[in-house]
Amino acid sequence: MTGTEVAALIAAIAFVILVVVLIFFLMTLLPKLKETLDNANTTMKKTQDVVDESNRTLKLVAKDVDVLSHQVEELLIKSNDLLNDVNGKVETIQPLFKAAADLGDSVSSINHSSRNVASKLGVMSGNAVKASVATKVGQSAFKLLRRKK
Repeated sequence: MTGTEVAALIAAIAFVILVVVLIFFLMTLLPKLKETLDNANTTMKKTQDVVDESNRTLKLVAKDVDVLSHQVEELLIKSNDLLNDVNGKVETIQPLFKAAADLGDSVSSINHSSRNVASKLGVMSGNAVKASVATKVGQSAFKLLRRKK
């Protein structure tokens, strides 16, 4: 056998050994790879379930939001009608409040006038008392003078 043939034989044996080692390596790697793929499939299924549930929930929420927005719109319309009604009624009773304010002003003026009259009567009554006392003194003095004559 020549050197080339020996080298080719060694290369062929090395190649066979490499293939055998790779086969054993792949045989041990294959179950782990299968387990990883199974886990990935399980995760994908669970993820798909979550996505499906999320889609169902979003559809329900969208439907509920539509119903709710319709109800809110109706409530706003009723609130506007009620506010217009209240504003109309306030305008109707506005003269009553004006009349009550005018009445309060009139009562205040009457109270002020009554106080003025009362104070003037007090002054006049004080003058009347003084005049009455002066008259009594004058009458008494006049009687005394008459008796002496």
